[in-house]
Formats: sequence, C-alpha cells, structure tokens
Amino acid sequence: VADKIRLIPQDFFAELCEQIIQHLNHKIPGINTAELCQRIQTSGIDINIGDLAKIANTLSFLFSTAARNNLSTEELVTTLGSGVSPLPKHAVQVIRHVWSEQGKAIAVSEDAGNMATVGQFVDMKWKLGVAMSSDTCRSLKYPYVTVTLTVADPSGQITDKSFEMTIPQFKNFFRQFKEMASVLETV
Repeated sequence: VADKIRLIPQDFFAELCEQIIQHLNHKIPGINTAELCQRIQTSGIDINIGDLAKIANTLSFLFSTAARNNLSTEELVTTLGSGVSPLPKHAVQVIRHVWSEQGKAIAVSEDAGNMATVGQFVDMKWKLGVAMSSDTCRSLKYPYVTVTLTVADPSGQITDKSFEMTIPQFKNFFRQFKEMASVLETV
C-alpha cells in the first residue's frame, strides 16, 4: 500500500484522510473512491480504483485502531515510522495533521458505538422504461423499472447497486416500503 500512496499527490491524500475521518465520525455515510479516483486520474496520476480502495481501507483501519488504542499523535507517527515499508514523508505529515486536529473526536465516537457491519443506505434512484424490441423479438412493449441503490459498505466505500423489476415486482416492492413506513410511524 505504501508504494501506491507514493503516487497520490499530497492534496488528494489529505482529502482522502479527511473523508475517512468524517466517515469514522459518522458525518458522511462513506468515501466516494470512484469520484476521487477519477479526479486523481484526470490530474495525470496512474492509479486504479482497486488500489485507491485498498489505501482507503488501510487508512480507515489505521485511524480506527489508533482511536481504539487512544494513541497520541506522536505515538501514531512513531508506529507508522517503524513499519516494514515506511510511508512517504508527505503521507506521514498529512496523517499527523489530520490525527492531531480530529483524532480525539474519533475516539469519542468509536466508544459511543460502532456502526452495523452491514453498511449504510445512502440514496435511491429509479426510472421507468419500456423495452420496444430485441434481436429475437420484434415487438416487446415491455415496461420495467430500473432501481439504483447507493450504499456505503462498513469500510466506507460507496457503491451503486442496480437492478430491474417488472411492474408487478415494483408494485410489491412499493407495498413493502409503505408497510415499513407505517410501522416506523408507530415507533
């Protein structure tokens, strides 16, 4: 991971660390690595989303472990310097700054209670479509609903999950949401 961190400019690395801290403090639902990766690539850096996700997971683990162990800034920096493949100087400087500014807030929120390990719902989008024809069938006229769910997994990675439903499936889906809403109103 240290070799991949060397590729990331300091400003992008700082932004990634800030997003991770905000996620651990439950201020944002997750880290949008796809968007950040695209911006890094646009700046001319050759990095893929898988590598950036590994870096984000590693930093998230680093910050949450440091919070659980109530490490001071100097203890964290000393620990980072004693690793097998040391982090680049700019990365250690960013981690030092972010931890000294916001590290105690993570320790408080980690003690207050961890998020569930199933992830978090962020957004939902849907659209209605009609399949007019295909290679094998000239006249379909088949309506369907496409739903895209945006979720943040427990590590904070934001992903989109899409699926299609027939109109009867969508009506059942909608009915279940209405049932959930009515139960929530009684709580």
